Amino acid sequence: MQMPTTRELFLRLLIIALATFLLTAASLEFYNIAWGTGEWLGEFSLKWFAAFVLFEAFCVACLEATIFTTWRNEQFYSVLARVAKLRNKLGVVRWFLSAVVLILPIWILQYTAWGLVLHGQYLRWLLWAASGILLGFLLTRSDEHAVEWLGILSALTLISGAAVFILSLGNVTSYPFSLGWSEGNRWWDYSILFGRDIYIYPEDKPIPVLLDIGRQFIGGIPFLIPNVTIWQARLWVGLVNAVPYFILGLVAFKSAQFNRWQWILVSVWTMIFVLQGPIHPPLLWCAILVAFAWGKPLWLAVPLILVTSYFAEVSRYTWLFAPGMWAAMLEFAGGDSILTAESAKDAKKDLKLGDHSGLRGSNDRAAWVRAISVGVAGILGGYVAPFFIPTILARLSPNVSSSFGGGVTLSGVSAEASSQELLWYRLFPNATYPEGILLGLLLAVGPLIAVLIYLSVMRRWTLNVWQKLAVILPLLAFLVVGLIVSVKIGGGGDLHNMDMFILGLLFAGAMAWHRSGAKWIVKSAASPVWIRLAMLFMVVYPAYYPMKFIAPNRVAEEDMTWVMTLADIPPQGPFPELLPYETDSDKALKVIQNAIEEAAPRGEILFIDQRQLLTFKYITGIPLAPEYDKKVLINEAMSASESYFQAFYRDLAAQRFSLIITNPLHERVQTEEDNFGEENNAWVKWVSAPVLCFYEPLETLKKVRIQLLAPKQDVSTCVKYLIP
Repeated sequence: MQMPTTRELFLRLLIIALATFLLTAASLEFYNIAWGTGEWLGEFSLKWFAAFVLFEAFCVACLEATIFTTWRNEQFYSVLARVAKLRNKLGVVRWFLSAVVLILPIWILQYTAWGLVLHGQYLRWLLWAASGILLGFLLTRSDEHAVEWLGILSALTLISGAAVFILSLGNVTSYPFSLGWSEGNRWWDYSILFGRDIYIYPEDKPIPVLLDIGRQFIGGIPFLIPNVTIWQARLWVGLVNAVPYFILGLVAFKSAQFNRWQWILVSVWTMIFVLQGPIHPPLLWCAILVAFAWGKPLWLAVPLILVTSYFAEVSRYTWLFAPGMWAAMLEFAGGDSILTAESAKDAKKDLKLGDHSGLRGSNDRAAWVRAISVGVAGILGGYVAPFFIPTILARLSPNVSSSFGGGVTLSGVSAEASSQELLWYRLFPNATYPEGILLGLLLAVGPLIAVLIYLSVMRRWTLNVWQKLAVILPLLAFLVVGLIVSVKIGGGGDLHNMDMFILGLLFAGAMAWHRSGAKWIVKSAASPVWIRLAMLFMVVYPAYYPMKFIAPNRVAEEDMTWVMTLADIPPQGPFPELLPYETDSDKALKVIQNAIEEAAPRGEILFIDQRQLLTFKYITGIPLAPEYDKKVLINEAMSASESYFQAFYRDLAAQRFSLIITNPLHERVQTEEDNFGEENNAWVKWVSAPVLCFYEPLETLKKVRIQLLAPKQDVSTCVKYLIP
């Protein structure tokens, strides 16, 4: 038997140490679950003591298997070989078992009370590892080996995909109140485009909304269905938050030279990779259309990129150049004109001598033409067209023209950039985003960049100097823009402002995939250890937070006693992230309905928050007051827009509203050590303090996080908010 090298010995010991740590930590977490369940032995019940013993036996078996596998025990490997042969005879049963192993653990965590009990991160890591190994075993096709590299990689990709997909559906519920700070009011925004007739409001007046037309369109599609319910609408958004990501992978990585299994797996990886943003749906669909246009005849590609760029601009002005830049990058660096390694060296020599002819063969000339054509189409659609489209639409319908942009000017961009504070500290670890933008981005995309560099250095993905520039320069531009936007007040809580960069990097991965990446992955078991670790990180890390936090949002009332015992929930109540019981939400809704019915004869009803109660007809017969939406208020507060708030304060002073429905208001000032501390302070200064000066709490419904405000009798101290 050959003695292991020092490097091999270190890796084996490291694997055993990591396995020992994980199994020990998971055992301690399981002990905390089982302890306190009875008095049969200490504070163990008989049932949970038996469960703890079985779990410990499982952990010991796992550690022994790790040691035998790592040290290549011949007898153990012989047993595994016999198991592998048995597995390959299972036929269709094997694929049924694969589906069960893939779906069941994540389903239990998301949709059963055990998702609250098994909340320890090490128990979840152990569950994830065990599922990955078992699924990897079922997916491995070898007659000699129980588990192979590609089987494990495929298994972890599918498990990560299932985790992020099921998490996207976690908020599909009929709960009538908002699931997040602005989730409820988003539905009001979405509904206006196709469901304006839901509201009691003059037909000849436009209803202003904060959202751009692109997000209104995609989010508003459910309102084409008469009497759509909040459950159906949330299902739509849940699907939109996952399925298009998978579609992007199908379109960007489609190729006749790869088998269907490889195509599906890389599409699942696309979903989990891009969801790290996450990406707003309009830009995601722009990326799908760009991927579809890649390589198509110019008569199709050019108008498609033009329309896509226009849609991007009217969805968010910072996106106006993204489709054109992506398309030019794909056509120039991802076409059939990629030079061989030798011709690339010759091209570099020619460039040093000032001779560019070596880069301008017939295929290269076609690549230049295609890249310039789609790039110009992107400029026309994203920059030029928005100046003219509103004028054309104004002749057809004055009410809709303002929704379709008006073009981007340098002065407008400058004014927008300077209107809100830049919080540069959010690039680094902070209370709002623990990793910080820079580290979070590195963790999200660093492994892919490392793999792409490796493929380039090893000549598996060969680009000439111009093609390298066509990839690197747009990515740098997207990176700089994303970092600046991320540090604006109101941002920096995740990576969604790095959207153009993340998608651009994905397209770089697609180009490498089409050249030789797929073939290399099939043989990647022979790659250096650090590359294989990077590949594992690429499929595991995107699902880290979903696997850590996936849990049910509501548990049956009759189950809470045993859940609280096992999960060590304090007596004062359940997890704060759990939704209230249906009886509590029904009671709160009745309180709101009664308060509105009483206040309506005395004045308008203002929904600063919870506008979805009007959208889905939980509240009926009340005219819409479209001003002063919660999202508009915080946006104006972060811009310190004194002129906007003067109108708001005058309405408050005049007691225009007989009742205000809002989230509970407070006047606590926070620091940058608090989550979104600056945003809280802007809200307190411009919204909470003035509103609480003119209005007072009528009732605070703590369980559903809603406050009802009525006009104060004495507002003499509030004159400070009014400018004469």
